[in-house]
Parts: sequence; C-alpha cells; structure tokens
Amino acid sequence: MSQISNNALLSFALDLASAVTQQNRFSELIHAIRSAINCDAVVLLVHSHGVLTPLAQKGLSDDLMGRRFIIDEHPRFKAICEAYYPIRFPSDSSLPDPYDGMVLGHEGHLKVHSCMGIPLHIEGRLIGVVTLDSVTPGVFEDIYSRTLEVIATMAAITLNTAMLMEKLEDNNLRAQHVFAAMNEQVRVKDGGEMIGQSDAMSRLNQVIDLVAASDLAILIEGETGVGKELVARKIHQESNRSSAPMVYVNCASIPDNLIESELFGHVKGAFTGANSDRQGKFLLADGGTLFLDEIGELPIEVQGSLLRAIQNQEIQAVGKDQVRKVDVRIIVATNRHLETEVNEKRFRADLFHRLSVFPIQVPALRERTGDIPLLVGFFAEGFRRKLGLQQLTVSSSAIELLEGYHWPGNVRELEHTISRASLFAKAEAPTGITTIMSEHIVGLQIDRNESKQKQKSEKPLFIEQEKINFRLETESYQKTMILAALKKADGNWSKASHYLSMDRANLARLAKRLGIKVTKTVE
Repeated sequence: MSQISNNALLSFALDLASAVTQQNRFSELIHAIRSAINCDAVVLLVHSHGVLTPLAQKGLSDDLMGRRFIIDEHPRFKAICEAYYPIRFPSDSSLPDPYDGMVLGHEGHLKVHSCMGIPLHIEGRLIGVVTLDSVTPGVFEDIYSRTLEVIATMAAITLNTAMLMEKLEDNNLRAQHVFAAMNEQVRVKDGGEMIGQSDAMSRLNQVIDLVAASDLAILIEGETGVGKELVARKIHQESNRSSAPMVYVNCASIPDNLIESELFGHVKGAFTGANSDRQGKFLLADGGTLFLDEIGELPIEVQGSLLRAIQNQEIQAVGKDQVRKVDVRIIVATNRHLETEVNEKRFRADLFHRLSVFPIQVPALRERTGDIPLLVGFFAEGFRRKLGLQQLTVSSSAIELLEGYHWPGNVRELEHTISRASLFAKAEAPTGITTIMSEHIVGLQIDRNESKQKQKSEKPLFIEQEKINFRLETESYQKTMILAALKKADGNWSKASHYLSMDRANLARLAKRLGIKVTKTVE
C-alpha cells in the first residue's frame, strides 16, 4: 500500500481538466479518481433534497444506476454527508453497506472490505458524494488525509463545473428546439401565411424571393394592418438564417427609458429596477433576424445607438463597459412615411439610409383585386375550427359587401370583421352548416345599399385633383377615426383602443403625434 505520488496527483488534475469537456464527463471524472486511488468500485452521486442519485459508476452491477438512496435510510451515506472531510470506514464496521452484493465478481456479502466516502462541497453546500470500495481490507488507510482533501476539493469543483455545463448544454438544446418550434408554428398557425393571388401580391412575392437570400437591411412600408410582420417572417423563413431565431420588437410599445435596455440588454444595478442581468434583443437574435416593428416610433435619442449597433454589428449593454460582436440581419417596418419624418427632423437621415437599403411596399387590401374572397375563406376556416363548427360558409351577398368596402384597417380589419360575423352566424345556426350572411357583417362604416357606388365615387380622387398630400390626408383620416372612437367610448381611451383594434400605448403615441390631447384614462 503506497502513498499517492505527486505525478499521480498531477495526472489526476489533468484528467479532471479534460473530463468537463467530454460528452461523458461524469464517467471521465470517476475514471480520473480511480486512476489516482486504487479501488475495485467507485461511484459518483449527486445530492438533492436528502437523496443521492448515481451519475456514473465503475465496478458495480448495472442496476445501481437506477437506484435512489434516501440518505437518512443509509447510515454510511449519512455519515459521509454529515462529514466535511473524506471519511474511511473500519474494515469491520457494523454499519450496513448500501452496495452489499453489488461489487462485480464478489456478488456475495462482503463481511470485511475497505470503504471510503468523499463528500463534495461547493461554498459550504453539499453537491455530491464519491464512494470508493475495495475487496482488500485497509487499502485506503495509508493515504494522507491532506491528499484526500485535495482530491475532494478538485473533484467537487469539477463536478460543479460539469453540472453547470450539462445544464447550459440542455438549455441551449432546448432553446434551439423552441426556436425551431416557433418558426414551424409561424408557418402553420392561423394568420401565419400570406394569402393572395392578385397581381399586387404576385409582385410582392417576387420581391421577397429576390431579397430573402441576401443579408441586406430591409425597410417594409405599408398602412396599418396590411401584414408587414408576415412579410418579415417570410423573408426570414426563405433566408439562409431560417434555422436561427427571428426576434420581434415593437418599438411603439416600449417606454422610452427602457428601449436601450430592451435592445442591448443591461447589467444588474444599471438603473432602478435592474435586479438582474438581462440579455437584449440583439443578442437573442444573434445569428438570425431582428425585426423592429413600428420603427418610426423610435425616439430620436435612441436612434444613434441603434445606428452604431447596425453599422458596427456591436452592442453595449446598459451599465457595461465592454462591447460584444453580434451577427444580426435587420428588418424594420413602419406605417409612417420615413422620408417625410426625416425632412421634418423626427427621424435621423443616416439611420434611414442605413435601414432602407432595400425598401418593400406592402400593398393595401383595396389594391389587391380578387384577394378578398380568398382571405375570407382562409379566416372563415380558421374561425370554424376555433368555434367548433361543422361547417362555416360565406354567402355571395356577404362577399359582395366585403368587396365593396375600402378597408382602412386592411387585412387585420377584415380578419376582425369575419371573427365577429362568425359569432353572429353561430348564434343563429350553432349546428350543421353555419353561413355568414350580409347582415352578420357589422362594425363597418358603409352604406350597405350603396357600397358599390361608394367604391366608384372614391376612384375619381386622383383624376379630379392633380396632386394631393398623402401624409396630410392620412393623418386627417386617422384623427377623424380616433375622435369618432373616443366619442363612441365616452372619452374612455381603453375602450377607444379596443374599437380601433389598436394597442393602447400605440393609440396614445399616435394621438399625441396628431395633436389630440391624451388623458390619464389611457393607463
């Protein structure tokens, strides 16, 4: 029986260092221990809530790995766990051995043998145990206690590191699965597909096919509700980054003082309420796509930081000195006319030029001739499933009425209209074939008897007027709609936002920009 040499300890340390990088790191850890300390069996067990669970073993029967040892039921384990230093049991100890009959080649009861336990502590907390057994009595007695303490400390650190790496790898794998699942859900969920066969949609799809494979920054413009997010998702799905995440940020819904934290992250204590470190959206999108919706609402004070991040592909968390490289494709969307915003000093010109490398205009629903019946069918089938209906059809009179409307809220407004109509139709025919009739189409500001005439009367606008100010006309219409909604809601901003199918924060920002006084009832 000889002492462990310095060379053996050095070899042990090197083996431990390499163990944590191996796929079977726990098996490598006990291999290193067995190489340093001669024994017939060695087991590594992790401690949790009074139970020891084997992580790896050598020299015992295979069924050991399926066992869970309640510490209070096993005197030897209890003695090891209550000790802070390695403990060697006398060869003739009367304490029952939890491994009796399991040592390979010695399946019978071992009345006399060597047994040693090494508790593994990190910062005073028991994280695990190593047990060593030998059929030779007294084999562990000549090992210096100090040597065993060094082995215990090194093994504890290695076990802790190995478990942390295992957890990180599991989290990373889970994150990959989540992102894959999210991307798949986007492809198949209701509203996740671009529906339409009109010339306008064909041109849009051609543009998407052209730009998707590149890494160019893309500016998606279009009215509210046209489906700008769907365009962004399709670009991402058809890009070389489709296996990586696409991270969504609504710039209009984040308080101004938290936007930099949301985009770039922050460290604990960076500001009041920063109770822990947080990764920003740029880092979450690393390797994938970052979609910044409502980019026109981004405060000009933050636009400079965004520009630097896009130009240099570097981010700096709030409260942190170091910068970090990222690889992110930028797609932005807005219902504002950014060139006008630039001219009126509400948007930085350099950021606009950086974002608008490849602009895409999403057509309004009124420009998509022939697409309304397809969209109606798509939404009707989705609501049929949600409502549990056997069949949900749409009458020709309802289709005619829908095609005669000008759709200021575009596809989103159409979807909400079909959802309401589905509920009204179900109330009248809850079983069998349920049909959406024209009388079920409610909430649209149209004259049902003259919808076609109204549509025709609106067309001469560009003939009678040689030139119009599109922005002013749009803002005037938006202001009229908001004031009408407020009147209907008796001044209640929450109800008004519901009528307009808008987020309350978005409505407040838009109203403020249009010069409408925003009251506290928005909150």
